[in-house]
Amino acid sequence: MSDPLSRNRLDSEASPYLKQHDGNPVNWQPWDETALEAAKEQNKPIFLSIGYSACHWCHVMEEESFEDEAVAERLNENFVPIKVDREERPDLDSIYMTVCQLVTGRGGWPLSAWLTPDGKPFYVGTYFPPEPRGQMPGFGDLLDKISESWSDPDQRDEMKNRADQWTDSACNQLESTPDEPGERPGNDELDDAVRAALRSADREHGGFGSDGPKFPHPGRIDLLLRVYARSGNTDALDVATTTLEGMSTGGIYDQLGGGFHRYAVDREWTVPHFEKMLYDNALLPPLYLAASQLTGQPQYDDVVRETLTFVDRELTHPEGGFYSTLDARSGDEEGTFYVWTPSQVHDFLDEEDAELFCDRYGVTDSGNFEHGTTVLTISETVEHLAEEYDCSVDEVERRLAEAESTLAEAREERTRPPRDEKILAGWNGMMISAYARAAQVLDVDYAEQATDALSFIREQLWDGDSGHLTRRFINGDTKGDGYLEDYAFLARGAFDCYQVTGDVDHLQFALELSEMIVEEFWDAEEGTIYFTPQSGEELVTRPQELDDQSTPSSLGVATDLLLVLDGFVPDVDYTEIAGRVLETHGNRIRGNPLQHVSLTLAADRYAHGGAELTVAADELPTDWRDELADRFLPGVVVAQRPPTEEGLDAWLDQLGFEEAPPVWAGRSAVDDEPTVYACQSFTCSQPETDLEPALEWLEANR
Repeated sequence: MSDPLSRNRLDSEASPYLKQHDGNPVNWQPWDETALEAAKEQNKPIFLSIGYSACHWCHVMEEESFEDEAVAERLNENFVPIKVDREERPDLDSIYMTVCQLVTGRGGWPLSAWLTPDGKPFYVGTYFPPEPRGQMPGFGDLLDKISESWSDPDQRDEMKNRADQWTDSACNQLESTPDEPGERPGNDELDDAVRAALRSADREHGGFGSDGPKFPHPGRIDLLLRVYARSGNTDALDVATTTLEGMSTGGIYDQLGGGFHRYAVDREWTVPHFEKMLYDNALLPPLYLAASQLTGQPQYDDVVRETLTFVDRELTHPEGGFYSTLDARSGDEEGTFYVWTPSQVHDFLDEEDAELFCDRYGVTDSGNFEHGTTVLTISETVEHLAEEYDCSVDEVERRLAEAESTLAEAREERTRPPRDEKILAGWNGMMISAYARAAQVLDVDYAEQATDALSFIREQLWDGDSGHLTRRFINGDTKGDGYLEDYAFLARGAFDCYQVTGDVDHLQFALELSEMIVEEFWDAEEGTIYFTPQSGEELVTRPQELDDQSTPSSLGVATDLLLVLDGFVPDVDYTEIAGRVLETHGNRIRGNPLQHVSLTLAADRYAHGGAELTVAADELPTDWRDELADRFLPGVVVAQRPPTEEGLDAWLDQLGFEEAPPVWAGRSAVDDEPTVYACQSFTCSQPETDLEPALEWLEANR
C-alpha cells in the first residue's frame, strides 16, 4: 500500500473546516486509524491542529503557515499533520484544550498540539505566527526545534515523560472522580451562584466582567431570571435585563438581519467577533422570552422573532434541520458583510431617511470599526428621533422599518459569509428547544419548525433499532458517534416538543434517548456520566463535561433531564442516578456553583422535587395556553395526557409500559372537562378544571 502520509487526505472529508484545508500543501490527515497507525509505524510525532470553519485566527494561521510550501515541507517530512474539526470531535478538543489550559494558562483556536505517536501531548499552544512576535515563537522555527529534539533519543525520552505527566494531569482534570463522594448539594449553592454572578456583573453595560471581551453567558442570565421569579430579588432581575438590553441594542446583535454574533470584543457590546453560531441563537431566545414574561416589555419578544426569522432564513436545511455557523469573514475580511458607512447608507436611501437611519444606528464618518466603518448599534431612541425630526413615533418607526428593509435587501448583494452546513444532533436539540419555547410563549406555529427539525434528526441520525445516535449530517453524509451533549440536548428538545404539542411520540423519543444515556454514558462504579460513550473510541482519557462554557454542561443537562423524566418511567429510578451524580461532584459544585450553573440548577431541582402541571385533555385549551404564555414558570413541567383511562392505556401500549408512570397515574379528566393537577415538592393540589387555581397553588407552594 502507498504511504497514507504522502498526500493530503482531507479531500474525502465532508466537514467544511477540513475541506477548507484540502488544498494546502501540508499532507493533512483526518483523525483516523490510518493516520494514527502511520505515526506509530514511522515513529513520528503528531502535529494536531484543531479549529472550526468560522474561526478567524484559524484562517489567519492557514494563510500564513499552512499554505506556505516551506512550512508544509517541514510538517510533511518530520510530523504526522492531523486536522480536526472541533465541532465534529468535541471529545478530542476537550482533552487537548484542557492540557493547553493547564500548561499555558490560556486556550483558544486554532489549538496546536504536538503529540507522541500514541497521542499524548508534549507541546501545546494556540495560534503561532510565521515569525517570532513578542513572546510567541515563529511557527517554522518551532517545528525545527521540536523535530531536532525528537531526533535526539535523550530529549525524546524527556518529551515522552512530559507527555505522560501532562496526560495524567488531563486525566485528573477530566476523567477522575473523587475517592470520597461529597454531600449532595442543597439550597445554599443556588444562593452562592447568584451572589457570585451579582459580584461579577457590569452594572453599567450588562454582562459579567469589567472589560472586554464580553460573552453572553446564557446560563448566568437564566439563573438570575429564575431566582427573581422565585424570590423577587430585583437585583438579579436588573442585572439580567441590563445584560439582555445591552446585547440586543449593541453590535453583538445583528440590527439589520437579526441573530446574535459570538461575542463582543469590548465592554459595551459594540464590536462583535462576527461569526454566528447556532448554539448562541438557540440559547438566548428563551432568556428574552422569560424577560418578556417577567417584565411585560414587548421589545424582548421582537428580539426572539427576529432571531428565529434569521435562523429560519439562513441556518435552516430545506427539510428541517439546522446548520452550524456563519463565518466571521466575508471574502478575505472580517465583518464586511455587516458594517456600513454614511455614504453607503445614502446610496440606497433618500437624504432624510438616510440621516434618520444613521442617527438611529450610530453610523458616522469616523465609524466604530475598521476603515471608518460602523457596526450598527441602537444609538438613539425612537422617541428622541421623533422629537428631533418633528414627527410622530409611529412615523419614525414606519420610516425606519422601510429603511431597514431596503438596506437589508442591498446587503444581500455583498459577499456573504460562508456557511458551515454541518447539522449536529446536540446543537439541533438546543435549537428545537428554543422553537418549542417560542411556541409556548409567542405563537404555537413555531412548534412546526421544532417538530420538523426533530423529525429530520430522527430520520437522518437516529437508528431506533440499535438506539445509536450519529453526531453529524452534511449533504447526505453522516459521521461520528453521538456524545453526551447529542443525546442530552436532543432528548431535552424532544421533551420540549412533547410539552408544547402533547404528542406522545416526542416523549417516547426523549425516553429512548435517556435510556441510551444510562446505558452508554452512566458509570455506576464511578457515580458519573461521561461525555463519550462506553462503546466509542478509546482515547488517552475519557472526559466528563462538568463546566458550563459556550454551551451548557452536558452532564448538568443530562442530570436535570433524568430528574424531569423520572416521573414518566414507572420502573426506572432516574432520580437515584441523578442523586449519585450530584453526590459525586457535590464538593466541586459547592466550590464554584457559578462555573457549574447547569449542575447547580439540577441540584436545585433534586432538592425541591420539581414541579409539574399534569393536564388531562385531548389538547391544551386555548385560554390555558394563553395563560401559560404570560407566566414565567421556571422548571415547571407541562405533562399532557389523554383525558380518559382508555386513551391513556393506548399511550402506555405505545410506550411499552405495563402501568401508568407517576406523573399520569390516577389523573384523568373530571366530568369530561380539561383538568389540571399541580404538583410541587412531592405534594399535589386537588384536580382543577380551571388553570388559575392550579397556578395559584404552585405559587403558594413554590
